[in-house]
Amino acid sequence: MSSSGSQRPTRLRLAAAVLAACTAALLSGCSGSMIADHLPAAVGGLPQDAPARPVTPAAFPAVHNMPPARSTAPLDDVQQKLLEDDLVAARNRYGGNPDTATATTTATATANPKAGGARNP
Repeated sequence: MSSSGSQRPTRLRLAAAVLAACTAALLSGCSGSMIADHLPAAVGGLPQDAPARPVTPAAFPAVHNMPPARSTAPLDDVQQKLLEDDLVAARNRYGGNPDTATATTTATATANPKAGGARNP
């Protein structure tokens, strides 16, 4: 066997790898949005009635800034308990606890999904 026959596939592979690396380097500098701006809408570009891009990019939000101090103090334990009692009383006044079944259900009433009577589609 000759050595030129075994080097031909190696040279082709090397040339293909170099070509792929060069293509990747060239395409990595292109912005996908800029390419899409110039393509026709029929092949995936922006439609004709799309608004123009802003001239200046949007400012990034200040994610490391701390929020301002609260103007009011959080609820203490007594206030929290009073609020919870008021909410429970309002719930009982306007329909009771949805987690428990009532004794006065009718045949036309729908099943409570929390009670397990309803089935998911």
